[in-house]
Amino acid sequence: MAIPLAYNLRNLVVRKTTTLMTALGIALTVAVLLSILALVNGLRVTLETSSDPLHVIVLRKGAESELTSIFQRTQYQDLKYKPGIAIGRDGQPMVSLEVITVISMANVDSNNANVTLRGLMPSGIEMRHVRLAAGTWFKPGLRQVVAGKSVADRYPDAALGKKIHFGRGDWQIVGVFDAGRGAQDSEIWGDVNEMAADLNRPDFLSSATIQAADAVAAQALVNDLNNDQKLELHAESEKEYYDQQTSQAIPIEYTGIFVALVMAVGSAFAAMNTMYATVSRRAREIGTLRVLGFSRFSILTSFFVEAVLLSALGGLLGCLLVLPLNGLTTAVGNSNFAELAFDFRVTPRIMMVGILFAAALGSAGGLFPAFSAARKEILTALREV
Repeated sequence: MAIPLAYNLRNLVVRKTTTLMTALGIALTVAVLLSILALVNGLRVTLETSSDPLHVIVLRKGAESELTSIFQRTQYQDLKYKPGIAIGRDGQPMVSLEVITVISMANVDSNNANVTLRGLMPSGIEMRHVRLAAGTWFKPGLRQVVAGKSVADRYPDAALGKKIHFGRGDWQIVGVFDAGRGAQDSEIWGDVNEMAADLNRPDFLSSATIQAADAVAAQALVNDLNNDQKLELHAESEKEYYDQQTSQAIPIEYTGIFVALVMAVGSAFAAMNTMYATVSRRAREIGTLRVLGFSRFSILTSFFVEAVLLSALGGLLGCLLVLPLNGLTTAVGNSNFAELAFDFRVTPRIMMVGILFAAALGSAGGLFPAFSAARKEILTALREV
């Protein structure tokens, strides 16, 4: 017959100091793992939110990002009449010629970081899923810009009503837009023609963004543009473009997992030492259980379950430790060498991973002590103090 689970729970409560110390060590290991997973998940969600399956990004062939791309106005004139492009409210093809640059600004932490400046056409605003949160949109032909919500929050000089300096003069921030925590929230937008002239790039811009009529047309546009020998352009879906940026989080994720695994070895040994000490202190209990008729397997199972419960408690504590990170804003560099703001996202799935990870530590640390308890002879166990 099996030893009641209440027996294990009572032992964990009675030895609360040892239980809490061991659980806390496991909790710290779990917290490290979950914080990395929450960071990567937040970045991934932000970039997924930023993309539209109907959008196609067009760069110069060989360019890896918009910042390093050169796109000529003559290419734009040929491009915008390609079949499959959606028509906007003004009756014109939904193609936005855009210029990209970066400027250095001081953030709320008093550190300088690069911020993306994007000059775009009215169609570029229409095709993106953004809304005006405060102020007004910029007026073409004027030195006016609108800041993404993350930029306005993280950079004091990018607040509504402030002026920023780039190109040949000062630009007035007349509005703040909200992209729903997408990557666009980390950008400042202005009129493409005014910005290109101010940057002394009237004919050589950065990229074009197209909205296709449907998913089939989007793929057809990508194939058509990539095969067009005259234009010498590279096209890819916006989703693919942002997926490539997500890959920059992979080294962070692997590093975090490696650190968590190194810590896990120590936590597993801590759990093992705790359980060995528990077996030693409870030798007479083990002998008594054997006298009462409990089998070796029942004792092995009981001590193994106790180790798993101890580690699961550590997993729960680890989840509690990492919960305050949920919604916390941080930033990393993107492919344009600018800051991309996003939130830590601690999801139920991530917390479940933490608890299962802790349970695995308990399994590794509790198996050998459980075998040790099960192998004790009755008379020998009863004689131990």
